[in-house]
Amino acid sequence: MTRPRRISRLSGPVKIGLGAALVAWILVIIGIVQGRVPANPLSIFLALLISGVSWFVVAWAIATAVQDVDNDLSQESPSHRSSQ
Repeated sequence: MTRPRRISRLSGPVKIGLGAALVAWILVIIGIVQGRVPANPLSIFLALLISGVSWFVVAWAIATAVQDVDNDLSQESPSHRSSQ
């Protein structure tokens, strides 16, 4: 019996948010290497935390809104769609 992977159990918006957070962390690491972030551990931690969390929340919110609209449109009756 195979166990489902943890990532497959996550919803689509959460996966998109995690992808955006990963991109943010990569950009922060590039900034650290280029010397744009002070080289003390607290500054590095805060840069990673703030960028990752903010990109995650924004991407998750947009993906959730898109999913909600898609669900609403798929639940409309066909006669309502053709009258518009």
